[in-house]
Amino acid sequence: MIYAEEIIQQRVARELHPGTLVNLGIGLPTGVSRFVSPEWGILFQSENGIVGMGARPPEGMEDEDLADAGGGFVTAVPGSATVDSAFSFGLIRGGHLDATVLGGLEVDEAGRLANWMVPGRMVPGMGGAMDLVTGARRVIVAMQHTAKGRPKIVPVCTLPITSTRRVTMIVTDMAVIEPTDDGLVLRERAPGVSVEAILGATAARLIVPTDIAEMQFLRIAV
Repeated sequence: MIYAEEIIQQRVARELHPGTLVNLGIGLPTGVSRFVSPEWGILFQSENGIVGMGARPPEGMEDEDLADAGGGFVTAVPGSATVDSAFSFGLIRGGHLDATVLGGLEVDEAGRLANWMVPGRMVPGMGGAMDLVTGARRVIVAMQHTAKGRPKIVPVCTLPITSTRRVTMIVTDMAVIEPTDDGLVLRERAPGVSVEAILGATAARLIVPTDIAEMQFLRIAV
């Protein structure tokens, strides 16, 4: 059985190209590394100062000095490096990241992402989200399609937006959606999910081409 998060993570893995530098946001995006072969030569970056971040270690093998930006335990691949925060954000703000994969609370018809806070709830800070959405060459949003039955793809974000820049792609457990100048275009549907179900779970207007491909996944779990 493939769970919703794994559907998203495996599909996002197909978007990452060999020899690139990719940031993985905390939470769901971090799991993308499980489905990427080390042979591809992709270096994962975490804004707290890791270049060459690996997957979560087996239970009992955690190293308290190796953690991602959210405090979760990770591993380091051969050739990895640790850097200070200034250098890490220099990579991000200098446009050196080929892609970033971030979670999302909402994405609207203009392709704007809201992912850093819910008003009224305590948050530790905005983290690196605003820098990542602005600085990375490609911005892939990895999130579940709905939250407690509420659509997360909406006409206009009701939560504080992370950046005015349009994201590159939205990957959910139901669909792959591409923000364009004309609006949100439905590109793929998850196996067993109909176009009608996607439309019913989406508050924003979707452009639906004649042929909608079914998602294809990578299965390289490590």
